[in-house]
Amino acid sequence: MTLIPLKIKGISYSQTQNGAYALILNEIDGERKLPIVIGAFEAQSIAIALEKEISPPRPLTHDLFKNFASHYEIGIKKVIIHRLVDGVFYANIVCESKGEETIFDARTSDAIALALRFNAPIFTYESILSRAGIHLSIKEIPSQEIGHTPMAKENTELGITTNKSLHTLDLKGLETELEKAVIEEDYEKAARIRDEISKRN
Repeated sequence: MTLIPLKIKGISYSQTQNGAYALILNEIDGERKLPIVIGAFEAQSIAIALEKEISPPRPLTHDLFKNFASHYEIGIKKVIIHRLVDGVFYANIVCESKGEETIFDARTSDAIALALRFNAPIFTYESILSRAGIHLSIKEIPSQEIGHTPMAKENTELGITTNKSLHTLDLKGLETELEKAVIEEDYEKAARIRDEISKRN
């Protein structure tokens, strides 16, 4: 299967879930966006890695992992978002040490936070992008603002949670709500609706 390279397009604060953010990945050679809902801790870690001028006084968890791995000459070659099940994205971190390649399972948000620190490329498969990718007009917020948002408890990929109201809608209703969410640039809501549509197809 062909790997499709992705880049980080932006991070947007969720208007409906306190402490949640939508991480927007963009295919490098196309227009599709892959929104992934993540927690505040992961969003802050990714934002700090994106903003090279920001340096926390003590290492964050992902910085500690980077320092530890680098000391023992372990590098990250790439990150692959390889699976989507019931709204949950699964990622692999492909590492290399002394010529040997090893693959580790990871949460997508952690994998991306580490990929940024190792300057490793991020990929996904066409099958995932065709199912979960949507066309969005990105309205980015400065990533520094994330640091001023009250920290919520650490979450896993919050996109696996769907509102009960979504279950009452048929596919046509879900598609209408998806279009509305895209127009309003509510990335977190669009991701949840997209996941609900994906589960029914």
